[in-house]
Amino acid sequence: MNTIQLKRCSQWYMACVLAFCLINGTVAMAQTATGYVYVDENGNGKRDRREPGVSNVSVSNGRDVAKTDANGRYTLPVGNDNIVFVIKPQGYGVPVDSLMLPRFYYIHKPEGSPETMKYPGVAPTGSLPKEINFALVPQHEPSQFRALVFGDPQVYSQQDIDWFRKGILEEVSGVDRVAFGISLGDLVGDNLLLFADYKREMAALGIPWYNMVGNHDLNWETGVDSLTDESFERHFGPANYAFEYGNAHFIVLDNILSPDPRKNSGYWGGLRDDQLEFVENDVAQTDTSKLIVLAYHIPMAGRSFREADREKLFEYLKNHPHVMMMCGHTHLQRQNFYTEAMGWRRAKPLHEYNAGTTSGDWYSGELDENNVPYATMRDGTEKGYAFLNVDGNAYTIDYKVAGKDAAYQMNIFAPSVVAHRRDTRADFFVNFFMGAEDSQVEYRVGDGEWIAMQHIVEVDPSYLTGFRNWDLTDELMPGRRPSNPVPCAHLWRGAISAELPVGTYTVSVRATDMFGRTFQGEQAVQIEQPKPLPKVK
Repeated sequence: MNTIQLKRCSQWYMACVLAFCLINGTVAMAQTATGYVYVDENGNGKRDRREPGVSNVSVSNGRDVAKTDANGRYTLPVGNDNIVFVIKPQGYGVPVDSLMLPRFYYIHKPEGSPETMKYPGVAPTGSLPKEINFALVPQHEPSQFRALVFGDPQVYSQQDIDWFRKGILEEVSGVDRVAFGISLGDLVGDNLLLFADYKREMAALGIPWYNMVGNHDLNWETGVDSLTDESFERHFGPANYAFEYGNAHFIVLDNILSPDPRKNSGYWGGLRDDQLEFVENDVAQTDTSKLIVLAYHIPMAGRSFREADREKLFEYLKNHPHVMMMCGHTHLQRQNFYTEAMGWRRAKPLHEYNAGTTSGDWYSGELDENNVPYATMRDGTEKGYAFLNVDGNAYTIDYKVAGKDAAYQMNIFAPSVVAHRRDTRADFFVNFFMGAEDSQVEYRVGDGEWIAMQHIVEVDPSYLTGFRNWDLTDELMPGRRPSNPVPCAHLWRGAISAELPVGTYTVSVRATDMFGRTFQGEQAVQIEQPKPLPKVK
C-alpha cells in the first residue's frame, strides 16, 4: 500500500469514527472534562487555592468511571449530552441546594434539550468549562444508619399534592435519625410541570433527598430513550448515578426503556448498554465488603423486564456477596427473590424489595377523618412508606403504615361473631404487609396452642369488602373508586372452631419476617349461642 492509499484509508477511518460518534452522541471532537474533587473548607462552593483535593474518589460521565489522583484531579471523555458527577464517598457529604437536593453533578449539554418537547428540559450550557470541580464536606457517617424510602408519590394534580402532604409528609416531618431519603420513581403523574411543586413539598422534610425517574416522569414525545429524562435532568440531575453512605454503596438507575424497542412505542423494563457499562465500571471499583443497594423503578422479575439485561447486571455483581435491590412501580408490596436458576450467581437468593407506595392505590378509596384517601393498595397493603436500616453490610426494612402506630404490621380480617356449633368453622385471614412466602405466621385462640397458618395467594377479603362498598352504594361516595383487587402475595388463612364454648375470645397472631423479627396482632371474636329459627307456619 502506497502513501496516498494510506492517507485515504486514514481519512476514511476518521470519517467513520466521526459518524459513529455523532450517531451515538459520544465524543465528536475528543472533548475531555477535567477538574478536582476537593474539601470545601470554607463552604463557599468554590475551590480555593489552599483547599486540598481528595484522592481515590470516583467521578463518572454516566458510562466511564475515573478515580481522582493524589491531588484530587480526574479526567473523563464527554460528548454533547453528558452529566459529569462525583460518586460521593463514605465520610463526606455533598452540598445541598435550598430544596435539600444534593448537588453532585454538572450538566454538559451545549445545545440544551430538544426544543420540541412539551415540558421544558435543560437550557443550553455552552462550552465545556476549563474545570468541573466537585465540593465535599467531611461528615460523620456511622456504619449503622437508616434511610427513608418513598414508593411512587405520583401526584397528578394539586389535589394529589395536598393529599400527599397531609397523608404522608406531615407525618414524616417529625421523624428523626434519618440520614437521607430516596423516592423510587413516578414522582409525578405525567404532568412534568409538577416537578417544581413536588420539590417544594419534599424540601419541608429538611433532609437530603435523592430522586429517581419513573415511567410517569418521562418526556415521551422525544422517541429516543436517552432523551426521555430531559425534564427530570433539569430538576434533579442525572437519572443514573451512585453515592455512598456508611458502609453502603447506592446505585440509582433509570430502568425504563422508552420507547419499547420491541414495538417502538410504550415502555419496557431494561437497561441501555451505557447504563450497564456504568454499573460494571462502578462496582468493579467498589469494595466487596460493602453493602450494594441497587435502586430502580420497575421490578426485574417476569416479562416486564428484559431478561438479558438482568443477566448482565447479575454478572457484574457476582463478586459482591452483600447486595439488595429495591423498586416501586406496581402499587403493591412484595418481596421478590432471585435464585441461581434465574441468573443470580450466588447460592443465597438476591432480595428485591418491591415497596408499597406513598400514593397507595393512586389516592383512591374512602376518605379518613382528615379528608385524605385511605388509598389501600389492590393487594390489601395499606399505604405508607419504609425505612431501610443499614448496619455495616447487613440491612432490615421497616414498613410504616401512614397514620398508624409503627407496631401495626398486619391486618386481621376475622368474623366478629361465630355461632356455637351451628357452623363447622369460620375462616379468618391475615395480611402481613412485609411477609414473604416462607414467613412463619401462627395464631391461637384464647390461651390455646399456637397453630401454623396457611399461606395462600388470593384476593384479600378485607380489601374486597371495602371495594364492594363502591358497587353496593345507592349514592355516590366522595373520593375516587379504588382499583380492582388482585391476588396478595402475603396473605395467610386460619380457622376459628365453632366447637368453642360460648364466650369472648382473643385471636392472637404472631408473624416472623425475613429478617427474623416477630410482630403480633390480635382481634376479639365472640362465640354465641345460635338464635332459634322461626317456626314455619
